[in-house]
Amino acid sequence: MIQYSTLHFIFPHCIYILKIGFYCVIYKHPLIHLYIIIMELYVDTANIEQIRHCAALGFVSGVTTNPSLLAQEDPTIDVKQLLLDIHKTIGGHISIEVISTKKEGIIKEASEILEWCPEATIKIPMIAEGLAACSELAKREIPTNVTLVFSPSQAIAAANAGATYVSVFLGRLDDIGVSSREVLEQICEIWDVQQYDSLIIAASIRHPMHIIDSAAAGAHIATIPYKVLLQSLEHPLTTSGLDRFLADNAKRLAAKK
Repeated sequence: MIQYSTLHFIFPHCIYILKIGFYCVIYKHPLIHLYIIIMELYVDTANIEQIRHCAALGFVSGVTTNPSLLAQEDPTIDVKQLLLDIHKTIGGHISIEVISTKKEGIIKEASEILEWCPEATIKIPMIAEGLAACSELAKREIPTNVTLVFSPSQAIAAANAGATYVSVFLGRLDDIGVSSREVLEQICEIWDVQQYDSLIIAASIRHPMHIIDSAAAGAHIATIPYKVLLQSLEHPLTTSGLDRFLADNAKRLAAKK
């Protein structure tokens, strides 16, 4: 999926920044750059059947995994093969998380992961050692996803460490009485001002309103549990409307007989 589209035009001497909704227009001599940002949807699961369904839906462009999700699957399954099957099934992005909590261990694990899954993004915890590893991996042009981010200051640090993605957890903030919406909005506002290259992933999505909040705030990606993803597609008026259409069509066909 194309995340950014850029159009270039010759323009006189001027510099302006204009943001309207998800459209950020930057006028900069001698070119005008028009950035159109579209929030992508990933699924947050390690269940291969759920991923097959998401792949068939056609609008899910990536997968995020973590040790907790993997622990929910059949323990007899080879984890490496499972992750490869996941990536083969859905394509696009796949985040694979390290277990190490020390810089050298994280870098070693990242190298091992990339040997059997070269397309993987390395998921790293938001800790000092993790950021040190992230910085080193960035120098090697290895994509990283800094996870367990709960505050703007953590997000800023991750961006400065060269993280490709910064995963901001929403549900767990709400669990402790902190407004996840306000935290995400503040992080997105900082991104607008600072023009960080890291992409913001809204994670720990608990319900469809979290998806809406993420899009409204300006997150680049929302990674969503399978159940919530399906829930977000439903509405009682859609169901009743479809039922009525089908019933009316059945009456029409019956009247022709």
